[in-house]
Amino acid sequence: MEIVLKRAYDPPEKSDGHRVLVDRLWPRGIAKEDAKLDEWRKEIAPTDDLRKWFGHDPERWGEFRRRYLAELKEHRAELRELAARAEREKLTLVYGAKDRERNQAVVLRQYLRMLGSR
Repeated sequence: MEIVLKRAYDPPEKSDGHRVLVDRLWPRGIAKEDAKLDEWRKEIAPTDDLRKWFGHDPERWGEFRRRYLAELKEHRAELRELAARAEREKLTLVYGAKDRERNQAVVLRQYLRMLGSR
């Protein structure tokens, strides 16, 4: 299972495989045709309330992670589809956050890997 993470502001590459935007909001300053996405899964992004509460505050990372994992469980069926795709081909989760280590794509990749190992 190959799942990589990439900022929306990083240039797309052919080697990215299947590119999925996992933000609820479209990244500022990025034209849709330039993003080179295969799909946009805003329904699996953190809810607006959780996103606003987190505000990318590193002090809230642990609690954000816990709450987002709980939200992801409500989307298990669609996430199984993504995990299955990652078993067949490279999957790139695209996100807009500046912090490359503490964002929803990091949590989502962990959850997809867990689903794929079952």
